[in-house]
Formats: sequence, structure tokens, C-alpha cells
Amino acid sequence: MEKISSDKISEIVHSKSKVVAAEITEVVTDSRKAGKGALFVAIKGEKFDGHDFVKTALEQGCDLALVERLLPNVPVERQIVVDNTVEAYGQLGAYNRSRFKGVVIGLTGSAGKTTTKEEIKHVLSAFGKTYATGGNHNNHIGVPQSLLEMDPDADYAVIEMGMSAKGEISKLVSYVRPDIALITNVYPMHIEFFESFEGIAEAKAEIFEGLKTGGTAIINEDTNFADLLEKRAVEHGAKIVKFGAKNHYAGKLELEQDGEIQRYNAWAALSVVCSLGLDEAKAAAALKTFGALDGRGKKHVLSLAAGGTYTLIDDSYSGQPEAMKIAIRALDAMPCEGRKIAVLGKMAELGDTSQAQHISIGRLLAECNIDIVVGVKPEMKDMLAQLPSRITQYYFEDKEGLAAFLQNKLLQNGDILLIKGARYSSELYKVTDALLKG
Repeated sequence: MEKISSDKISEIVHSKSKVVAAEITEVVTDSRKAGKGALFVAIKGEKFDGHDFVKTALEQGCDLALVERLLPNVPVERQIVVDNTVEAYGQLGAYNRSRFKGVVIGLTGSAGKTTTKEEIKHVLSAFGKTYATGGNHNNHIGVPQSLLEMDPDADYAVIEMGMSAKGEISKLVSYVRPDIALITNVYPMHIEFFESFEGIAEAKAEIFEGLKTGGTAIINEDTNFADLLEKRAVEHGAKIVKFGAKNHYAGKLELEQDGEIQRYNAWAALSVVCSLGLDEAKAAAALKTFGALDGRGKKHVLSLAAGGTYTLIDDSYSGQPEAMKIAIRALDAMPCEGRKIAVLGKMAELGDTSQAQHISIGRLLAECNIDIVVGVKPEMKDMLAQLPSRITQYYFEDKEGLAAFLQNKLLQNGDILLIKGARYSSELYKVTDALLKG
């Protein structure tokens, strides 16, 4: 970020505090990273309150602190007081974005956001310096952080936005103000927080509210509620670019993994390239070297203690129903010398549709040539109940003991093992971590 004076910061966040003159070169929310030239933002979370760490941050050399109340144990002249530090953090991010001279691409969607973001970064790097959101920092804290960490010399910036409720994208995109807004897909994720599936599409469409004048909306024409997304984009004056199974880059496209979800991600990235008037063939060639991310379908060939190897497909980051179905179909289509094994954890935030969604996964498995299915968490009993006798099934109440069971009792030479489930509610990523450590 560019240097910002303490007076300018007070102006941006609408604070009347009179503070010492300082040049701020970094804005942080982690007191351990607060040093000379930093502004520490004290954010109150569910498990901690950043105000408790202000004194420590200043003692480490941090210049100023952004707080919601004056703290008695630190100098008054080093505290910028605001009503809401999270809101102020967003305002600072929005200011830094306003200083950016390059093209900003904003994206959201129900599944594949982070992979698509990284894929866009990968292809645009073939044309110029490209910055992108780190990891999946896509919420009310992560987006301001991403904007404040933007490389001012970059030609392109790719900013990911997530949501679990109405209005969240609207707030985030008011900070991001993208030149191009992309929606990867719309699935019934977080549906327990919405009155209807359509409400999720409306919430995703909020991304078009922040488009700069003359901006471009890129829409997956095959996704749920694609017509609604296009309607909302048009209402905000966007130029429309669509992609899908019958509408995509027609040239040669070689991908490290050539499944349905990988193709849609690639088509989305190439649609961004097309909308920028860049060489699509050059971008498509760059995609050949793009690989799956950790926890998002990455393949590992691992050794067995008894000899031989097996292939682990680590898709443990997300357990969204449609993504789970795509992963199962991909496993079904893979050539395999051994057995195909699916370890599947519960799918979260499905509200009243949860049981039906878990049953639908079981019915899909029943149609596939998969040899063994392991269900993890009570919700998966409904899935297992749909399986025919030809599919061997196991059930685990939680992740405990699962890695040892797989390593010591189940896996054989030539097997392919898919692990997928809701990250925090099934914690199957801890199982993949254990398998990778051997």
C-alpha cells in the first residue's frame, strides 16, 4: 500500500481524534505483526477482542491504533477512535483500492471461487504483473486486508468475495469496485440462512452493484438462475459476457485435470482474458501449467507401509452438494488398477434440505462404479442407507481413528482414495494431513 498520513487516515474513517503525525505503511489486525509504520486495527471477534492487545502493539513500535473506545493504558494521541473498527477497516481498504491504477477483477460464487481466482491470476501473469487475494480471505475482514495489501505497481488485481447472508457481497463490493465482476456458479450453499434458493442467487448478484461505470459482468450461463444474474447485471449497466458448455474458448485447451469443474474454471478464466482483449490462445497455453490447490482436488501418490502406492485426491476443503456430486462423478470416470474409495463427510449449512441432499449423494453413489464408501458424521447415515450391497460401506461418528483405519486396514496397492466433506464440521482435512505425513 501507499503511505498514508495519520491525518488522512482520520479523514478516511471519519474520526475526530487528534493523533500524532505519522506515516503509515501497513495496516494490520494481528498485534504480533504490528511494528514501525503500522496501524493496528482492534477488532472484536467471538473469541478475542483486539482492544486487549493495543498496548502490546504500541510497545512493539506500532505507530497508531484504530479503536472503538479510548483505552486508559495507552497514550490518547496514538488512538484513532471510530464507531466500528470493522467498517473503518473496510473504508481504508476502499481508499487503497481507489489509488490502484490497474484493472480490478472481482469474483464470487458458491463453489470454486478460490481455485478460479488463482487460475485467473495464473493466466493474467502471462500478460502483466498480477496481484490476487491471499488464500480465501474473502469476508468482511479478508477483503479489506486484500485491498490494503494490493501491489500498487500491479497491472491486474483479482479479489475474491464470499458470503453467507444477504447484503454481505453488497458491502464488500462497495470497497472493491471491480472493473470486471464474475460469478462462477450458484448452488444451495448456506441455504439455511436464506428463505429460498433464489435468494442465494440474488445475494451473489449483489456483486454487480459495485461495478465501475461501463464495467463487465461475466456469468456462467449454465448455472442455476443464470437469467436472474444477467437481469441484475443489465440493471447495473454492465456489459455481459457469458460462458458455458456450449459457449467457451474454442481453441486447444490442455488441463492438468480435465474434469467438469476444471473446465468451467478454465472457461471462466479465459472469459476474463477475452473481456480484457488479451490473447486467449496464449492464456490457454498458460493453463497447461496450472495445478489443483491443496484441499481442492489435488492428487498425491503416496506409499503404503506394506508396499505399493495409492492415489489420494484431497478435496477436503468443501462439502457443498453439487461440488461433491462432481467429485464423485470424476472418481467414477477415472481409470483405476485397484479400488475406488470415497470418504465423504457431512455437508453443512443446508437447512431443511439437509436430509434430502445427503440422500441424493447416496443415490448418485449407487449409480457409480465405486467400490467402497466411508461416511463420516451422523448425517451421512442417510447417504449410506442408499447404497447397494455391492458397495462396501463403513461409518465413523467423526474423524477420530479414520486415518489409521485407512492406512492400516483399508488401503491397498493401486487404490484411488477421494476425501471430501465440509471443512470445519467434518474436519476431514485433518485426515488428509495425517495421510500426507504418512
